[in-house]
Amino acid sequence: MTTIRLSELCEHIQDAIQARFDDTYWVSAEISSLSAKAGGHCYLELVEKQDNSSLSAKVRATCWANTWAPLSLFFTETTGMPLQVGMHILVEVSVTFHPVYGLSLTILNINPEFTIGDLMRQRRETIARLEEEGMMELQQSIVLPTLVQRVAVVSSPDAAGYQDFVHQLSASPFAFRHALFTATMQGDKAAMSIMGALDKVFEQVMQFDIVVIIRGGGATTDLTCFDNYELCAYCAQFPLPILSGIGHTRDVSVLDMVAYEAVKTPTAAAEWLISRMQEQAERLDRLASRLRETALRQVAFRREQLSTVTYRLSAAVRNYVAERRHRLDLIEQTVRLHSPEAIFRRGYSLTLKNGKPVRSAAELQPGDTIQTLFASGEASSRVEKCEE
Repeated sequence: MTTIRLSELCEHIQDAIQARFDDTYWVSAEISSLSAKAGGHCYLELVEKQDNSSLSAKVRATCWANTWAPLSLFFTETTGMPLQVGMHILVEVSVTFHPVYGLSLTILNINPEFTIGDLMRQRRETIARLEEEGMMELQQSIVLPTLVQRVAVVSSPDAAGYQDFVHQLSASPFAFRHALFTATMQGDKAAMSIMGALDKVFEQVMQFDIVVIIRGGGATTDLTCFDNYELCAYCAQFPLPILSGIGHTRDVSVLDMVAYEAVKTPTAAAEWLISRMQEQAERLDRLASRLRETALRQVAFRREQLSTVTYRLSAAVRNYVAERRHRLDLIEQTVRLHSPEAIFRRGYSLTLKNGKPVRSAAELQPGDTIQTLFASGEASSRVEKCEE
């Protein structure tokens, strides 16, 4: 049996690969790991996944410093984002085999248009899936509180955008209360980090009126994490309304589409909250003004009613007094007509015996002395004869 050393076998493999793969190849793959330092080489691991996400191929790749610097700059300027884990790329490579380090690819060039197209495809698929599952409009069914004051903020604490947001709220005349839930806002770990922050918000969901997701400032325009299906589906089903302020004028992420409201910047998010409070303040002012006007109208109306009632009461009292006075006058006249003086004036007289009125001749006896009263004067007489 003929034996050879391992190094000899590796040399045979190396010779065979160099002879067979002596050209360069354009290869599409996904970046599963990436390690690069400024001014140095970049080391990657490229993979291909099947539909069930299991690996069908994996290989190491290297981009040497003299190629990496211009290539990465070209990619970033073309796509608006740096190369990162999870990204699908189309690269030109040469195949090498080293007896110690094994098979690897050397990256010579890259086609950024392929990555842009792949990202757009993933974005379209995410939107279509969310629409099919009825999640695009879920946030719109949430009733926004009348006063939106208790704000849960998902952001990076060191981001300039977060500081601008806080400053804007603090400078407003309204009493906002906000709490920060820290998250990574860009890169391949951003989606999971944001969902982790939202999990913490959910634990205190009754303490907040709204969730604001804001992305830090800076020149980076990497918004791919906000097109992630899992993140967008999570936000669409979140029980609190979500206000997103993660993009710039020309960018609209899928998260913007599913959120209750989307604005362009963290400052704009603060302005949106302030405008909501301003609307309610103006509404309260209008209600107060209407209340004052209604109160004044009611007072004037009641005053007029009181004046009318007072006039009517006064007239009724006057009529009542006049009527009673007239009745008293009639009674007084009747009393005067039937008074002894009036009877005396008509020729009647009053006969007294021993100071008592005599009503019948039978009360008298001959010889009695009686006194007769007239309308004017009186007379005394003696009874000589009595007849009934």
